[in-house]
Amino acid sequence: MNLKVETSNFIKDLERVVKIRKEIANHLSNIAETINKSELEGAEASGKLGLETDSQDISLASENLRQGVFRLLVLGDMKRGKSTFLNALIGENLLPSDVNPCTALLTVLRFGVTKKVTVYFKESRQPEQLDFHTFKQQYTLDPDEAKKLEIENKLAFPNVSHAAIEYPLPLLEKGIEIVDTPGLNDTEARNAISLSYINNCHAVLFVFRASQPCTLQERRYLENYIKGRGLTVFFLINAIDEIREGLIDPDNAEELEAATEKLRQVFRTSLDEYCQFEGQDIYNDRVFEISSLQALRLRLKDQNAALDGTGFPEFMGAINTFLTKERAIAEIRQARTLARLGSNHIREAVERRIPLLEQDVNELKQRITSVEPEFQKLNEIRDRFQEEIKIMRDRKSKSVADSFKAYILNLGNTFDSDFLRYQPEISFFDSLESHKRDAFNAAFKKAFEQYINDKISAWELTAEQEIRAAFAQLAKSAASYSVSYTQITDSMTEKLIGQKMYTGTNIDSEDSSPAWAKWAMGFFSLASGNVAGVVLAGAGFNWQNILVNWMAVIGISSFLLMFTGTFLGPIGIMAIGLGVGALQADQARKELIQSTKKEFVKYLPQLAQEQYELIHQTVEKCFDEYDIAVIKRLNNDINSRKAELDNLLAQKESREINNETELKRLKRIYAEVYSELQIIESVYQSLLSVAA
Repeated sequence: MNLKVETSNFIKDLERVVKIRKEIANHLSNIAETINKSELEGAEASGKLGLETDSQDISLASENLRQGVFRLLVLGDMKRGKSTFLNALIGENLLPSDVNPCTALLTVLRFGVTKKVTVYFKESRQPEQLDFHTFKQQYTLDPDEAKKLEIENKLAFPNVSHAAIEYPLPLLEKGIEIVDTPGLNDTEARNAISLSYINNCHAVLFVFRASQPCTLQERRYLENYIKGRGLTVFFLINAIDEIREGLIDPDNAEELEAATEKLRQVFRTSLDEYCQFEGQDIYNDRVFEISSLQALRLRLKDQNAALDGTGFPEFMGAINTFLTKERAIAEIRQARTLARLGSNHIREAVERRIPLLEQDVNELKQRITSVEPEFQKLNEIRDRFQEEIKIMRDRKSKSVADSFKAYILNLGNTFDSDFLRYQPEISFFDSLESHKRDAFNAAFKKAFEQYINDKISAWELTAEQEIRAAFAQLAKSAASYSVSYTQITDSMTEKLIGQKMYTGTNIDSEDSSPAWAKWAMGFFSLASGNVAGVVLAGAGFNWQNILVNWMAVIGISSFLLMFTGTFLGPIGIMAIGLGVGALQADQARKELIQSTKKEFVKYLPQLAQEQYELIHQTVEKCFDEYDIAVIKRLNNDINSRKAELDNLLAQKESREINNETELKRLKRIYAEVYSELQIIESVYQSLLSVAA
């Protein structure tokens, strides 16, 4: 695959995708408008067809496509050149690269006609709009104040959620939204803000620096927050041109090649496990050596510069393939499937209605009565599936809560070995000097916080995997129930119209399930504001976001405050060190660890007990949300089928229906919807051909 692409081509491809999104959104809107119009007309003719849910889903999908963006999250330690990289990517020196990282806010960079900054707050306070100069003045701290906040483990702006920068840049105008995060090698509180945003983005850009290959901290982030989470991650080795600066003879080509190859081996060893997908090695499609500063200089001189030798063409080729081909196709496929389902539902309703127009009131009543047993069977399927959801909810809420309790209580048994790699870098012997005690205290607190956050994150991953498996099982159940459901509805139709209904040729087997079942199996994610769903049950209400980092922040933070405040405070730590001579420093360090463990273990039962019920309730909420949404859609489907018949009967009892006129109207409705579907199919196929 040729991943090299010019910046201008990337923007052209994005523009093409935006155009396709809008085009399909318009055709979806036309389908929704046709449905709404037909239902209004039907109220005065043979009765409504019960298509309200179809109209609502298609309208929402249309709106999501119009507003859709490709959201990229930029992560990395401090001083890795993230801001320089972003400036090079957008082609303008927009983001400051010299602001102290302790003062940085999570910043969303998006398109706007005018340049402005909006600061969003966590509480009920209204967002605040600022110009760039005022924003920098209000939300920048001097290094001394920032250092003080770090020692006290406080956020600089605790009431601020994030900032949004709007800027009229071509890349942003074509649907790219960039989330710039504070440096990860900062306080754990700021790290949590950055990492909690991961699941809200389509891809992660993890920035390294060639001169500092895969530090222990970076490996920690990858191990605890990236690995095993199903994320699309691009790894950028920035400042690759700095390798030459560390050579004795910068002009020695052999020495440069050897140093570069050695560096590549380090990164390959560290990143290889994150670049495996379904048994395939995609390292070359995910890891890129770049020079952001060189690329920025070139783009400031010429927006359409080729950027050869900077690594940007290769990286932008890969991100272009992912966003404008893989991701875009997934989005449009979801929209096409929804249009197919809507078209099929309309066709079935029309084909049921036409034969029933000829029946008199008494005959229609008899036929409606004849399908009552089928309606009862549909209700039974609904009830059985709901009961299965509740059983799964009760089982998993207890299982996950039990696993948390057992995990927490076991931390004391592994503390000695687990905490070794979190030892503060500052020498314990140095900590005996009074002027260095505060620094050691702060370093030790940070080490302990990293340890507990990483342990909780490790448990979170196993809990999330267990819940994923549970929803996957519910997805299989939904598929199974949908088969029985369809057999019953087919039987109903045959009883009503006296013949089997033609199934049509425009609906593939992947789209043959009822809409409620497709949703329950995770093929749509309408409620999360994104048509491209995750192929997991529950995606429709975005169940993952219910769990994102809640275990690490609810209760755990108060536990850390309680624990570190009582034991790891300056007096508590230094009491161990006072009076210890240099020869006893190593033993004193061991005593410190043992004292920490003793105090830590004392609080573990309290932590496990206090969080048990909260975790139990939160997992229950996941399944309850799913239950409510799935059963609502099931009820809507059953009720719409009843309403379709009741509406026709009511019209026949109250007025004379002009069958010929109504026949033409019904056929016209389906013809209009089918025509829109065919255009969507054509656009989708053209997108596939371009991507091939």
